[in-house]
Amino acid sequence: MYIGHYAMAFAAKKAAPETSLGTLIAASQLIDLIWPVLVLLGLERVAVDPGNTAFTSLDFQHYPITHSLFMVTMWASLFAGIYWIFTRYKAGAVTIWLLVASHWVLDAITHRPDLPLYPGGGTRIGFGLWNSVPATLFFEVTIFIASLIIYLSASSSRDVVGTYATWALVIFLFGTYLANLLGPVPPDGKVVALSAMLLWLLIPLGYWSDRHRITGEATGTGA
Repeated sequence: MYIGHYAMAFAAKKAAPETSLGTLIAASQLIDLIWPVLVLLGLERVAVDPGNTAFTSLDFQHYPITHSLFMVTMWASLFAGIYWIFTRYKAGAVTIWLLVASHWVLDAITHRPDLPLYPGGGTRIGFGLWNSVPATLFFEVTIFIASLIIYLSASSSRDVVGTYATWALVIFLFGTYLANLLGPVPPDGKVVALSAMLLWLLIPLGYWSDRHRITGEATGTGA
């Protein structure tokens, strides 16, 4: 799952209009932002295995700190708790918790059985949507378009930047999505992790875009 996670961030703007899109993106992708750091530190493992699934060649061998169900709920509670302490915005805190947790749910739909329930546990969850490229594309693109419509209906551009920055983000997401699907197989897990670090750049882009948009219900905290 890739653009599907960002879809959740766009849709969440309707539920938490005072929360910046940058924060919502960080929440929806939190465990994938932490994951490459842990891979590079040797605490989690990913390998390149062409044919692992029809959609991706990545073999997620060991990632209980970021992708076990128990730890995802812990990361969700930590992020939502910190946000609540600094903003006292209940809708935003609840939305952030749900966004972080949604990452595991969407991964469970798409991954083969490789998601642990808790660190050290033997059970692995994954319903294998990635075994079908057409089904994966239909699922992700559909929810992304629907979520983008929700976001655009919940906000409007303050100026030309609000329009072009938003569409630049959308085009970048689709471009990298297609590049991952159609591009060459990465040589090893380290290259995969280094490439995944680029996802951090989408957070400031989300903040920049959102500062040039306005929602009817927002009070302008932009947190």
